[in-house]
Amino acid sequence: MSVKPEAASALFAGPFALATLSAPNGPAFPALVTADSRVLDLQVAFGDARLTTRRLLEDWDSAVPRLTALAAGTGREGRPLSDFRVHAPVAPRQVFQSGANYRQHVIDLHVAHRAPGDDRPEEERRAEAADIMDRRAAEDLPYVFIGLPSAITGPYDDVVLPAWAEKPDWELELAAVIGRPAHRVSVEDAHQYIAGYTIANDLTDRATVFRRDMPQIGTDWLRSKNAPGFTPLGPWIVPAESIADTGDLRLTLKLNGETMQDESTKDMIFSVARMVSYASQSARLLPGDLVLTGSPAGNGMHWGRLLRDGDVMEGAVTGLGVQRTRCVAETAS
Repeated sequence: MSVKPEAASALFAGPFALATLSAPNGPAFPALVTADSRVLDLQVAFGDARLTTRRLLEDWDSAVPRLTALAAGTGREGRPLSDFRVHAPVAPRQVFQSGANYRQHVIDLHVAHRAPGDDRPEEERRAEAADIMDRRAAEDLPYVFIGLPSAITGPYDDVVLPAWAEKPDWELELAAVIGRPAHRVSVEDAHQYIAGYTIANDLTDRATVFRRDMPQIGTDWLRSKNAPGFTPLGPWIVPAESIADTGDLRLTLKLNGETMQDESTKDMIFSVARMVSYASQSARLLPGDLVLTGSPAGNGMHWGRLLRDGDVMEGAVTGLGVQRTRCVAETAS
């Protein structure tokens, strides 16, 4: 499916963003995209034919002033964004995913994933989930796990639903993009390691989340979340300086034009800075890595309506633009 980006007035917050683009039948290249929908090839501007978005992020502190100056002077020399295909904005080495980070979302999932034989009233199970969320917040323990870069696809690409996925579901998320190596950083300093933000849709097959054959093991994130194309990303990376407050951004996902998710990041249990800091206590975060920060209420399990062939998802986050992907059933090989 060929999908054109949004009109220039609604592209993103701030004067510019980073993207990975390609001309028809041409190689992908890192690009500066201006708010008026003009494109500058950064391999040309930086005089480096091997430049990638990730390499820009590896030297982010020195790149920002140059990018700011280029954005101010792009004007007529930039080509129209509509001339290009938009890819995922960065190829990360590591993807850190967050679970159970929106209070209402977790309560809804707790109700939807009722254990066999649990016949308690819904109100009782909702109260139990709320108590769990309060305890997690008090104990200051986010839930972070690892995703695969191979699951990433572009913001307008088709999403192939594997034949084995019985309950494929959407999960729109705010993603932080790392701009400096980060290891054991504090919550107070975490923002210094974030280059910018982008949109992720962290698809999940609900039928394979839990290992019913080994309940003591728990969740199977490899199978449920990491099929090729299960993480539509982008369309761009908006510099952190252009996003005033990550604590109050609106996440909205529409399915075939009908709003399914519509929530503010105010409902997060743990802030973006807390998630980045927490992940860095165990792992060394690298430039270009992604920290997904969880998904709000309104997933398919809540609505009783999972993804199927032909569905079109449109995800938006305040200041970060819009991604639009179509679901396609896997064909027999």
